[in-house]
Amino acid sequence: MMSANYISTLMLSSSLRSSITNNQAALSRASTEATTGRFYDVGLELGATTGSDLTLRADLSFADQLVDTNGLVSGRLAVTQDRITQLGKTATDFLKDLIAARSTDGGGRIILPPASSNLQDLIGALNVSYNGSSLFSGINTQNAPITAYTAGSASKNQVDADFLATFGFSQSSASVNTITPAQMQTFLDTTFDAEFASPAWNTNWSSATDQVMQSRISTTEIADTSVSANQAGFRKLAEAYTMMADLGNANLDQATFQVVVDKAIGLVGTAITDLATLGGDVGTVQQRITGATEKLKVQQDILNNQIVKMEAVDPTEASVRVNTLQTQIQTALALTSQLQKISLINYL
Repeated sequence: MMSANYISTLMLSSSLRSSITNNQAALSRASTEATTGRFYDVGLELGATTGSDLTLRADLSFADQLVDTNGLVSGRLAVTQDRITQLGKTATDFLKDLIAARSTDGGGRIILPPASSNLQDLIGALNVSYNGSSLFSGINTQNAPITAYTAGSASKNQVDADFLATFGFSQSSASVNTITPAQMQTFLDTTFDAEFASPAWNTNWSSATDQVMQSRISTTEIADTSVSANQAGFRKLAEAYTMMADLGNANLDQATFQVVVDKAIGLVGTAITDLATLGGDVGTVQQRITGATEKLKVQQDILNNQIVKMEAVDPTEASVRVNTLQTQIQTALALTSQLQKISLINYL
């Protein structure tokens, strides 16, 4: 016995709408894959091997971070190296001035301007910042490390107090010419030297820490990536410039003046050597960072290639799917439009 099956236009329309919705979702996924060349849902496609893909991506992200960090560190070290080089050059020029002034009448007045200028330049160089961080502050990067040497500052006040306590008068007094070479030598080697050593240096001059910044420059290397203003070379320059700028040298007896100059010559000479060594240490770190970055970039390429192989889709196949789905959607839309035009009234 035969029976008739009745299919309503509502059923057909609902089926077509469902097909359109599903195909639109599939089209979105296929379009993304065709555009990016990567699975729309990596976890769904890779299944059990998704963990390996996530590990590779984590390693790549870490390598990317290290490369970016190395770029910032390299910038900081470049500025640091530039300041150390400039301070060394200034000190070398000043050493020549000291030697020339030693046996020159009025040498104290001649050497005063470059000494004062160099002291301010030294303080400015050590207070330099990069991206908002003080380069020579150790780990105390939020604060400029060296206080200004001006009237009322802790460093200036202490030098004035030491001079007055030792000799009984200030640096500007006419009595300065009564200071003997032996008295000046004792003052320089004891009280004055102590102002540029711990704890006085850290109390009156510097807020920098001896501990310097450290950065991870590769997956296995950590390097010191800053320089502290407490380095011996900087202290020696500060001492030499201060003694030539603010110990009343213009009024000193010639023999006493030569004691001060000889002390300064010794300090500047050793400071130049210290700065050269320090610059070499910074240069070594710069080379390590360059080498580490080159290795990281090779690692990035390897990891990226592995990730691409795991996640890559066939672009041709994805494009075919996009075209097929677009055709199916257009056909379904056309059929839906036709169904909507069907009315029982047309047959009555």
